[in-house]
Amino acid sequence: MTLLSVENLRIEVSASTAAIVEDLSFAVDRGEFLAIVGESGSGKTAAARAVLGLLPPGLRTAGGRIVLDGIDLANVSARQMRTLRGPIVGMVFQEPMVSLNPAISVGAQMAEGLGLHEGLGNRESRRRCLDMLARVQIRDPERTFDAYPHEFSGGMRQRIMLASVMLLKPKLLIADEPTTALDTLTQREVLDLMVGLARDHGTSVMLITHNLGLVSRYAQRALVLRQGKMVETGTTRQILFSPREAYTKRLVEALPRRGATTKARQGGEPLVSVRGLKVGFAGRQRLFRRDNGVSAVNGVDLDIAMGETVAVVGGSGSGKTTLGRAMLRLIPTSGGEIRFRGRDVTATIDRDFRLASQLVFQDPYSSLDPRMRVGEIVAEPLRHVPQLTTTERDRRVDTMLEEVGLAGLAARWPHELSGGQRQRIAIARAIVREPAFVVADEPVSALDMTIQAQVLKLFERLQAQYGFACLFISHDLAAVEQVADRVVVMQGGRIVEQGSRDDVFDRPRHDYTKALLAAAPVLDFAGATAERASG
Repeated sequence: MTLLSVENLRIEVSASTAAIVEDLSFAVDRGEFLAIVGESGSGKTAAARAVLGLLPPGLRTAGGRIVLDGIDLANVSARQMRTLRGPIVGMVFQEPMVSLNPAISVGAQMAEGLGLHEGLGNRESRRRCLDMLARVQIRDPERTFDAYPHEFSGGMRQRIMLASVMLLKPKLLIADEPTTALDTLTQREVLDLMVGLARDHGTSVMLITHNLGLVSRYAQRALVLRQGKMVETGTTRQILFSPREAYTKRLVEALPRRGATTKARQGGEPLVSVRGLKVGFAGRQRLFRRDNGVSAVNGVDLDIAMGETVAVVGGSGSGKTTLGRAMLRLIPTSGGEIRFRGRDVTATIDRDFRLASQLVFQDPYSSLDPRMRVGEIVAEPLRHVPQLTTTERDRRVDTMLEEVGLAGLAARWPHELSGGQRQRIAIARAIVREPAFVVADEPVSALDMTIQAQVLKLFERLQAQYGFACLFISHDLAAVEQVADRVVVMQGGRIVEQGSRDDVFDRPRHDYTKALLAAAPVLDFAGATAERASG
């Protein structure tokens, strides 16, 4: 029986009447799990927000019909629509920190819906909220209820968001990229919780994602969008293993795959090495006491050779990013040593080391100065190249932009580029000075599959061309499998396992490594969906 019916939906930009979504028709049955997939800008989120009547300013529904639980939403007032959001349809947003109010406690935000839709008093609302927090496996519901969103990790905030939405037992749950920024283990935990809650309450789920591995694991049916139009729809098995349309085939082919070979470790002294590296952070100062500090990195030993890619994987809070920033001397260390080309650079700011090291940030939009044009951003590291004339600098910038596939865009501003283009700019800025050591911190985590594939291939080509050593930090095991020569697994600030890519992926020894690999959804292109064996 159909719960949601969308017929010939058209969404336009108000100012220009250009179509964001055009002639889109689909249905969601009661109890069904439907995945909507496509690249960034395909109209996935716009279509979902139209169902809730929450299109952002500048967009409007210009045609078509949406019927939810027998109610034609075209005939519903804004006030009536507010009564449907919650008990009839709920939404888990991509970034919970944006959708959770930082100034209001978790409990107050959760209880708001119960008071609005069910008229419950404070005591009963608190009991229901605590029960739901326990249901989503939050260890201390009482403390969480009284705490604020900023006190929790991304995975915990996503659990809180899920608990808030499912508290009202909606008939339809829309999940918009709910696990994009989460590590593999947390990603699986959150989605398993979502599926379990939906099954318990008889809720239909509409998952919006670019992760085809998640589609293979959870969805019964999939719908593929491109530039606002439906390209193909069918069962998950048919879409992933027997796609009919060229675009769908291209999406599936863009999935990262293990590289054929890895680079042999060079003999002699490593380019960068750390011994017994420790990084600690002081505890929070309370009124009469200070909380216990956190040991983010605890006694790490690691070598990286010239031209080698060493990937660091692990859950959120494992110390991956802290390790990378400490190796670049961007944060202070509390113990151990860092050596670059045999020189100890732990205690002093070594100019040669600074100039020879670069960082590719996780979020290029935050790291690119919005007041600088693309050419100025890429040229910035060249300020310290001696005797470089303006003409030579411009020529070098143009060459680098051409190498990353952005020729002719030097005069653009960052906001005029897509996410994939901005990540290419971040890579160009890091590589233009031909550094010896690059730390890439989650460089593809927020990109859709086709853009991710392009960026990974670009990164591999540039490394082969310039020969830099790379510390590749990622929770995306598929991306790691494609680019890494060696893999380091971190848990609780320590390295629990390291070895060649093939050894770690095919013959994991530590239980935590096995759990990470088992949690990562993969596609068996021989004809079935499979999960990696846990060893």
